[in-house]
Amino acid sequence: MSQYLTIEQKAELVDTANKIVAPGKGILAADESTGTMGKRLANIGVENTDENRRLYRQLLFTTDPAIGKNISGVILFHETLYQKADDGTPFVDLIKQKGIIPGIKVDKGVVPLAGFNAGECTTQGMDDLGARCAKYYQDGARFAKWRCVLKITDLTPSDAAMRENAHILARYASICQQNGLVPIVEPEVLSDGSHNLARCQFVTEKVLSYCYRALNDNHVFLEGTLLKPNMVMPGQSCPVKYTPEQVGQATVITLQRTVPPAMPGVTFLSGGQSEEEASLHLNAINACPGKKPWALTFSYGRALQASVLQAWKGKPENVKAAQDELLRRAQANGAASQGKYGGGATGAAGGKSLFVADHQY
Repeated sequence: MSQYLTIEQKAELVDTANKIVAPGKGILAADESTGTMGKRLANIGVENTDENRRLYRQLLFTTDPAIGKNISGVILFHETLYQKADDGTPFVDLIKQKGIIPGIKVDKGVVPLAGFNAGECTTQGMDDLGARCAKYYQDGARFAKWRCVLKITDLTPSDAAMRENAHILARYASICQQNGLVPIVEPEVLSDGSHNLARCQFVTEKVLSYCYRALNDNHVFLEGTLLKPNMVMPGQSCPVKYTPEQVGQATVITLQRTVPPAMPGVTFLSGGQSEEEASLHLNAINACPGKKPWALTFSYGRALQASVLQAWKGKPENVKAAQDELLRRAQANGAASQGKYGGGATGAAGGKSLFVADHQY
């Protein structure tokens, strides 16, 4: 008989998932790879060294404990899971002390899907995933993230690409759960392109439908998972401008049509929106009328950190100002996740687009 989850394993997964999407709380995605972190540091004139990356992550994780009111989980990169603060305290312990759950990025990056249209891809990292998940659980992580990427063009995404990525996400999710980690399933439909809102909604519905079919086919325990999708938005170069209310309605309808009520929460990615846009759109999603049986919250990287980096600029004397920026954005998104954000919490980079074409982690 095939291995499956015990009652105790299920209970732990449910407990972790529900703590992550508790009312007013969401995730800080601090899982940028070394290369991506280098680009972020270059923008503020800071060299991409082990020590500078450690100092920046230390800034995030030593923010006032009030951050725990709005941040429930932090996604870490492998390097960061094993780093320590100046006083020798492991970052994992700093995070836990604030009542925040450590998580880990476990995929090994996007690669082209051979034999298919340009831009179609899959995600690698399955070979030793079980052993890595077991080790990450042992070392303090309680949830994981795996990102797949799909792009909208006249020819893509193909059914084969959607099916391939859904299958990879389902196998990853099953392996995570066997090892005690709540899997965050991230099928990101990129905002690159000129497509309109209706086209994004159509594609996102298909992508999510493929994902949940695969999760069910692979016996993934839905109550112990979270979803990290894109919001339904027009392409970056679409000439039509849509209101937050239109984005909110399209997103909620998409989820209603595709996501089972058993799944506890949706933690949206920001996808290159400005900090303020990401908060306003999340607020509109939560303010949208209709059935919403899941928590609808955030798992933001750039949309929580852009102003932090601009305020810090690698200088020790700026640490407190940078931490204040993080607190401000966390509070704004915590309010937005309950439909209570009125706007205006802009910081050093609040209104600046954070879009990166063909974004890689």
